[in-house]
Amino acid sequence: MSTKTRAQKTHSPKILITGGAGFLGLHLAKFFKQKKWQVSLLDIADYPSHEYDHQGFRLLRIDVRDKRKVDQAVAGNDVVIHTAAALPLWSRHDIMTTNVNGTINVATSALKHKVKRMIHISSTAVYGVPEKHPIVETDALIGVGAYGESKIAAEKKLRKLMKRGLNLTILRPKTFVGTERLGVFEILFDWVHDGKKIPVIGDGRNRYQLMDVDDLVTASYLIGQSRSRKLNDVFNIGAKQFGTVREDLEALFRHAHSGSRLLATPAWLVKGMLRGLETLHLSPLYQWVYDTADKDSFVSIEKLEKTLHWSPKYSNAAALIKSFDWYQAHYTEVKARGVGVSHTVGWKQGALALIKKVM
Repeated sequence: MSTKTRAQKTHSPKILITGGAGFLGLHLAKFFKQKKWQVSLLDIADYPSHEYDHQGFRLLRIDVRDKRKVDQAVAGNDVVIHTAAALPLWSRHDIMTTNVNGTINVATSALKHKVKRMIHISSTAVYGVPEKHPIVETDALIGVGAYGESKIAAEKKLRKLMKRGLNLTILRPKTFVGTERLGVFEILFDWVHDGKKIPVIGDGRNRYQLMDVDDLVTASYLIGQSRSRKLNDVFNIGAKQFGTVREDLEALFRHAHSGSRLLATPAWLVKGMLRGLETLHLSPLYQWVYDTADKDSFVSIEKLEKTLHWSPKYSNAAALIKSFDWYQAHYTEVKARGVGVSHTVGWKQGALALIKKVM
């Protein structure tokens, strides 16, 4: 090996991605690997062998709530991206301990080991169900359910560590889709695949911003490379171009040639039914999803655009179409995965499976 080759290998930046077995973790891992970074992944879940075997990743089976092991994993890395989180379908205990305690374990170690940049993936769920749009970063934080509450609590603790010298960027992304994204979107894609009518809460004329995972990954990469202290802040991130729910879904239907169409429903009635089904553990949708489904929901991304000199590439419709095309191409494989509570498998449709039969 030449001296030049050894130097290049020695100086490859190192990154730790928590939640590395998840949907976002997978996309981040592949992107940073392509950029010649040394990538370590941390997750309590199993790593899909078809995605990670022989790819040169360092795979760690660690729970973010294990402070000692997390500290060992963080040491020596230049950048840490914290995506690990207990999702809304988990128990309240797991949500609070993972999303708050686990996050602080990662951040405390990042400060201790002088990590050059930590990126925390928060959520626009911290805004609850606001009446004012677009939402900006200084708007009130009102958590809905354990998940929203946990994200707010984690952010408050992170700000204290930022004041102590942690180079930290907090991103609040809108719901993101893309290749490999399943979860609640698998239900939508399954119904479109079968040409079913798609019931929406309300009439679908509300504007609901999404984003493509590739835009989130690109922004994370640019932040990870930067040493600007202007990025020690909180930023919304989402698609720049988006229409109403009806417009974006109809664009998907036209592309899919499936015969699917929207079916408007009385929001007050459907929300009441879903609330009851959630209590009985028969609904795949959780409160924040159905509470916001018939309302405008979009954030301003101007602050991040100006600070990072970045702009998203994909519109809502383009992101949905790209994600659906992947689903179609991997339909048999997806159905063989079964169901679960992560974004890399479909969620159990519960009572919606019965409704589907009459659509």
